[in-house]
Amino acid sequence: MATTPPARSPDGLPTGELTLKQVAARAGVTPATVRRWVKEGLVPQYEGEWTPAAASHVRIVARLRERGHSVRRIREASQSGKLAFGYIDELLPSTEARYTLEEAAREIGLAPALIERLVTAMGQNALSTEEISEEDLQVLRYGAAILAAGLPLPALLQIVRVYGQAMAQVADAEVRLFHLYLHEPLMRDGVPGVEVAQAMEGMTREMLPFAVPFIDYLHGRMLGYFVEQDVIGHIESDLDDEETAQEGRMRVAIAFADLAGYTKLTEEQGEVEAVGAVERFVETVEQTLPIDARVIKTLGDEVMIVGADAGALTSWAVGLGGGLPHRSPPPRIGIHSGAALYRDGDYYGREVNRAARVVARASGGEVLVTRPVVDAASRLDGLDFELIGEVVLKGFTEPTELFNASRKG
Repeated sequence: MATTPPARSPDGLPTGELTLKQVAARAGVTPATVRRWVKEGLVPQYEGEWTPAAASHVRIVARLRERGHSVRRIREASQSGKLAFGYIDELLPSTEARYTLEEAAREIGLAPALIERLVTAMGQNALSTEEISEEDLQVLRYGAAILAAGLPLPALLQIVRVYGQAMAQVADAEVRLFHLYLHEPLMRDGVPGVEVAQAMEGMTREMLPFAVPFIDYLHGRMLGYFVEQDVIGHIESDLDDEETAQEGRMRVAIAFADLAGYTKLTEEQGEVEAVGAVERFVETVEQTLPIDARVIKTLGDEVMIVGADAGALTSWAVGLGGGLPHRSPPPRIGIHSGAALYRDGDYYGREVNRAARVVARASGGEVLVTRPVVDAASRLDGLDFELIGEVVLKGFTEPTELFNASRKG
């Protein structure tokens, strides 16, 4: 019976097999140093051949030695499983350098400076433009094709920047959650380092095939939702100034919400309880928002929300307190409506700053809004607006009318 020859890497070696020289070069040390580390027990994954997992472990050892950690401490960490992430290299796309920047530029027809801008926009600190792999080159080809199809460069740079930020958050969460809920418990139970690595590898093999289709599914669903909201926004928008629209400005309702007394809660009940209150607060916000609104970002206990309908956002805000868990600190909310500058999935400009200053004037349980919000929400039944007066907000020279929004009756 004929046998299938083993798959070969670009180096001519069977897939997964590396030479000592390659391993040393990837770690930035000499082959003699790698041999010594193996002899001293710093690389428990090495069992007579250089797998990607063992090579990755050597790189980790090299970084730790650069930071001044002793051989004894690294050996203990290796044997206890603290460094048990080396296996991941076997499961991820190859990062083996194949091209220089100039070679990649000739291959895909983009200027070297433009490639560097794309790489920077992705936030790829790990992707050096001096050492480009086949996988890196394929992604750059996609970028070149999108530009050739007519997408303006500023739009491409913004979208890849958003992709980079989102994927960095996903990958960071995956690693940290694995560490907290799988890696640490295994080490606390005294499981040997090699067994820890095997358990982590098994879980990661299950996780990686799930991640790609799940992310693709969510992207498709979210894309359909936001296309629909954009179409509706074109009909309802009263921002008709063509020049302003070309600058990337959008008329939106902007809300900032936080928990009154958060600092006091931290002091009285501790950080764990305070963080739990914030998590419950953010979860309630996300679950109860109007269909056209979404959380843009969170910072500590503060949430920034953007929506298309100022009235709907105000109606949600005045009812938020009743939906929070018992004994939760009362929220305070500030809402403003105006033209904001859209960049990289976020909103900027004077009107965003004004909304942030409005919430700073609110007390626990209050919803403060500006005149544009009152004008947009006055058609809604069930809302009442009490004029507080004209206030000069921090950073603004002109006064801003503030109103306290509440339910009628």
